[in-house]
Amino acid sequence: MNTITRLVVYAIVSMTFVTAQAQDTKVDSTKTSNQYKIETLEELKIKIEKEEREYLKQEIESINERLDAKQITAAEAEELKKEAAKKRAANIENRMAIIDNKIALLQRNDSDYDFENESLRLGINLGRFTGFEISSEERVKKPKKYDRRTTTDVVFAFGLNNALIDGVSLDDSPYKIGGSGFMELGYAWKTRIFDNTNFWRLKYGFSFQWNKFDIKDNNFLVNTDGDISLQEFPTDLNKAKFRTTNLVIPVHLEFGPSRKIEKENYFRYSTHKKLKIGLGGYAGLNIGSMQKLKYKEDGNRIKNKQRGGFEVNEFVYGVSGYVALGGVALYAKYDLNPLFKNQSVDQNNISLGVRFDMD
Repeated sequence: MNTITRLVVYAIVSMTFVTAQAQDTKVDSTKTSNQYKIETLEELKIKIEKEEREYLKQEIESINERLDAKQITAAEAEELKKEAAKKRAANIENRMAIIDNKIALLQRNDSDYDFENESLRLGINLGRFTGFEISSEERVKKPKKYDRRTTTDVVFAFGLNNALIDGVSLDDSPYKIGGSGFMELGYAWKTRIFDNTNFWRLKYGFSFQWNKFDIKDNNFLVNTDGDISLQEFPTDLNKAKFRTTNLVIPVHLEFGPSRKIEKENYFRYSTHKKLKIGLGGYAGLNIGSMQKLKYKEDGNRIKNKQRGGFEVNEFVYGVSGYVALGGVALYAKYDLNPLFKNQSVDQNNISLGVRFDMD
């Protein structure tokens, strides 16, 4: 951003902010702009000390974790704690000196002092009343957690969907194999089970599952006094689809090799490009069902959406598993509960597809 553009932006922001503040805030007219900046810098000194003490606390917790894991001795832990305390004390001293120098500059100068071209930047905005802003790179990086046992993933899956029906093969299913599909979108946590190995992990979370059936042979679903059956539509159907929407909690026991990455102050396990197998299941609730019919009537195109009323089981549970290499997996799931409740012939949803765990 060139100088002219910066000045225009500063002026616009300053005028907008001052106008808004003037409606509900009374500014002490006896204070100069430099005095307001000095007050803000004094507040920053307090924040710096609290921040460094919090970082020291986190580093000590990491050292204690290494001691509990018997990766270092008690004497080594004590020495590391002393070094951490010394470093944080030096950080406080150095950062305070920067602030004190800024305060001294402001106190010596009657008008605004231009910090714009200084190599040291402050982590504050002093333009509260004047529109004059000091940008920042003075933040201290937060130390990494020594051992992070739990990670998170976004889960996305899709593929083929159908139903296993008592006495009916998949080839004779009333639902098209090619046109019926499923999709799943969720969020998962993965936790290492044991302290010193990452071979066994527990993966759990929540997911939305959409299971769709493309109905064959000009048929559609009909509810006759609680009996769900397929009947022929009185005219030609362009499309007949039935969909259920479930909210479930999946839990998988995942296992497979991983690579240990060790650094000076932390370590991690990586399963990148490693074989992973997950076995488990899910349970949850059906939160919606809908049949969509498309046909022509008297030359007009009709789209008919029928929501609910199909005696779908409210409680959903099943088994699932995946075999993955890296972040892509072959994924299968099977509902142990029948699709429709209290029917003479059970239909159980089954899905096969690919799954992506995007960590």
